[in-house]
Amino acid sequence: MIDPFVRPEEVTAAAAIEAIAEDLSLFDDWMDRYEFIIGMGRKLPPFPGEWANDSHRVPGCQSRVWMEAVVRDGNLFFAGASDAAIVSGLVALLLRVYSGRSPAEILATDPVFLKNLGLLEALSTNRGNGIAAMARKVREVAAMQPG
Repeated sequence: MIDPFVRPEEVTAAAAIEAIAEDLSLFDDWMDRYEFIIGMGRKLPPFPGEWANDSHRVPGCQSRVWMEAVVRDGNLFFAGASDAAIVSGLVALLLRVYSGRSPAEILATDPVFLKNLGLLEALSTNRGNGIAAMARKVREVAAMQPG
């Protein structure tokens, strides 16, 4: 089985946010940025079908979104999926920032970066609320870790 947990591409969450901002700046309009984000979602590791259930579902999302977390060497790794292409991309974007980080780094990385990237304004209200719910879930998992 392929490991479903996202491995970080960048050394820190801040570096991931900077890389995403650079990637998005390459596009002139939001339709092209959406296509890029959808492409990010297509590259997510396969999410085990048995995890696509209510116990893994992220509340507050219009589309169905599922997440699972595991601790490895003191860092939290996340797996995620959605039944909607754009939302899968948003899952991938969030996990690029947060997966593979220590709980302290996750909690220190304020999801205000979503607003700073222009995502919250570009998305529908429901999608904006959904990505905020996903970020909240990741941070809740981090806050529950000992230490």
